[in-house]
This record gives sequence, structure tokens and C-alpha cells, in this order.
Amino acid sequence: MNAAVVAIDMGYGHLRPARSIANQLGVSVLHADRAPLADAEERSRWSAIRRFYENVSRVSSLPVVGQPVRMLLESLTDIPHLHPFRDLSSPNLGTRMLERAARRGLGQSIVSHLQERDLALVTTFYSPAVLADFHGYDRIFCVVTDSDVNRVWAPITLGSSKIHYFAPSGRVVRRLRAYGVNKDSIELTGFPLPHGLVGGVDAPVLRRNLAARLARLDPKHAFREQFREDLAAFEPLPKSSAPVHVVFAVGGAGAQAELPALFLPGLAALLRDGRARLTLVAGVRPEVLATFQAQLERTRLTNELGRSVEILFEPQLDTYFDRFDELLAHTDVLWTKPSEMVFYAGLGIPLLLSDPIGVHESYNLRFARESGVALKQRNPRVIGDRLQELLDDGHLAAAAWAGSKRMPHLDLYRILERIAGGHERDRSVAAQ
Repeated sequence: MNAAVVAIDMGYGHLRPARSIANQLGVSVLHADRAPLADAEERSRWSAIRRFYENVSRVSSLPVVGQPVRMLLESLTDIPHLHPFRDLSSPNLGTRMLERAARRGLGQSIVSHLQERDLALVTTFYSPAVLADFHGYDRIFCVVTDSDVNRVWAPITLGSSKIHYFAPSGRVVRRLRAYGVNKDSIELTGFPLPHGLVGGVDAPVLRRNLAARLARLDPKHAFREQFREDLAAFEPLPKSSAPVHVVFAVGGAGAQAELPALFLPGLAALLRDGRARLTLVAGVRPEVLATFQAQLERTRLTNELGRSVEILFEPQLDTYFDRFDELLAHTDVLWTKPSEMVFYAGLGIPLLLSDPIGVHESYNLRFARESGVALKQRNPRVIGDRLQELLDDGHLAAAAWAGSKRMPHLDLYRILERIAGGHERDRSVAAQ
């Protein structure tokens, strides 16, 4: 099918799912804030927004000084209580600002690009969908990337909207309905995980990785004893004496890069004794790499680099995503903030979640914990003792198992099927 897959570099949350879809469609991800979709004025406007977002995200995670900035971020990303269920369709500040920009022409270049090439729009960011819809485009698929969303994701003009939404959670379905979106325009599909980590509709890669992970997460066989009947229908777990592999990943803006300074001293003994492995994920940011290196030096763990400690840094974004996916295949515990990464629990990876940044991440945290796939990080200074306890009691293995059972993992294939079907249907109607 002919489709433009569009995202934006506001952290990694919109790029990861777009990349999963684009790879399967055989196209490149286009950026809403870059050519050919944005002219010079639009690129300048988006650049200012990105700088503001990244600075606010980083500063908000700092102690004391970050508190007022955190309050600002929460006010900007506020999502009202869903219950009691009621009409929440009135435009908020974000919606009105987007409408004002649309009336000044923002989004017209996107529509022109789509029309000239007869492309369906598939986007993982709200603004391309809402703007194209405002300007009258009628083949729009919007992949929602959080477990709950702000009003700004819903159309500006509700009654005539042509946006078809793919929701990653039941909560998003209910939320969009409260915002006034027609129920026929919303489909619960889940979050599109990378094909290379699932392997297809039978999930052979996921199952193989999960079996190896469960063996490493259950050294005392506590999980295997409790879930013996469930595992009988799965596949035999391999014998393993390999150390547990903890992966700590910062977000795309580099927020919470200061956390290893708190947890490395408590984890040092396990790392030196070969009872644990650690990968610090700096992403594409050299300043985060430098921060991690300094933290390891202060904790006297530099000698463990290349042994029990690794740092993943890759300045090229596409290469970074490839390397990060390869890392996840061998990850036993993913320690990160509750971003879009909560949906990666569907791969059977237990989550250790740090503090949320923004109201949407607070909902992601709740979603993951209520699904039984995540634990709060609590006091990072005692993570060594806590990690050992969670392994001995089988809690991390149980969270991995819950993720593989309760979190959908075939969402990518459902979305591709729906896009193809909807695209052909719309083209047929247009031809009549």
C-alpha cells in the first residue's frame, strides 16, 4: 500500500512505534517537523517546541529545583479524571493553540505532500493527524502511544473527522469516546512492538527469548513451582546459571540520567561478583554518555566496563534503535521511566519504573502496575538487596510472565492489517 508513516522527534516515544510500522511497510519514517513535510517556518517553530520540551523534561527530574518545572509540565500535560464518565469534548488550551496554528496554515504542507503522491497518512503523533483532518484530508490513521491521552489527540472538529484511531489500551478507547470521537473511528489494537522481537503472528522469537529470560529470573525455582501448570503448556525452560541482566534506559530527552549515581553503589557488589550484569542506555546523547562514565568512575566500577557493565551509546538514531532492539532480546529487567516502554512488557520483560515525567506517564505507571508487569523502583540506593529478593521470590519472573499473557504483543500485525484494509476501502470509495 502507499502510505506515509509520520512521527516526530519528541523523545523516542513516537519514533519507536512509527519505525516498527514503517519497517514492515518498506518505507522510511518521515518527520512532521522536517522537510519535505515542514517548510522553513514550520521547522523553526517545531525546533523551539522541541528545545522547550527537552529542557523541561530534564530539569523536572532534578531534586528541589525541578519541582516548579515539574508542576509546569504536569499542567501542560494534564488529563482530567475519566470517572464519572462524562462529556470531555470541549477544546482545551492545547486544542485551541493547534487550531489557531492550523488556521495560519500549519499542516497544509503535509496535506500537499500526501495528495501529490496519493498516500494514506499513518502517524504516531497527534498533530499530523489533527492538522491533516482539519485541512480536509480523509485517509488518516493515528496510532496512540500512551495508555491515556490529553484532549489534544482528538480532532478539532469532531463531527466531520476522518481520523481512524488505533488505541493501545481500553482506557484510551474510553477516553477518546469521552472526547467526542465516534466509536466507529476507534479500534483497540495495542501498541506496535518491533517485528524482530516478536517474529510473526506465532511469536516464535518472543517465546524463545521469554523462556531464556524466565530461567535467569527464577534462580530458586520459586516461580516455576507456583506456575507449574501454566508452564506445562508453554515450553521447557533451559537450564541457566547466567547472571540477571538489568538494563537502565533514559528517555530521549536524557531525563533521569542522574539516577545511576544513586543506585550504582548498591549494585556494585552484585556486579563485581558476577551475579548481575548492567547496561546503561545513553541513547544518542553524548552528554548522557559522559554522565554515565563519570558515575562509574566515582563508584569505582570503570574496571567492570566490558565485563559486567556496558554502556549503549549510538549517535545515529536508526542504528541506536537497531542496537536497542538487539539489547532487549537479552534483557531480564528493564529499568526506565513509564514512557511508551511500558508496552514493551508485552515482550515478557518485567519493568522497574522510575518516577513519571508528565501526567500521561503517571497514567502509564498505573496501567503497568495494574497489569502486574511492573514494580516501582522505590529507594534506588538499596536496589542490590531488593533485586536479590525479587529474584529469590520469583516476583520478577511472575511480572515477565504476566507481561507475555496480559499485554498484547501481536499489535503490529493487527495495525498493518487494518491500515491495508482501510486504505483499500477508502480508495474504492474515492474512485466511485
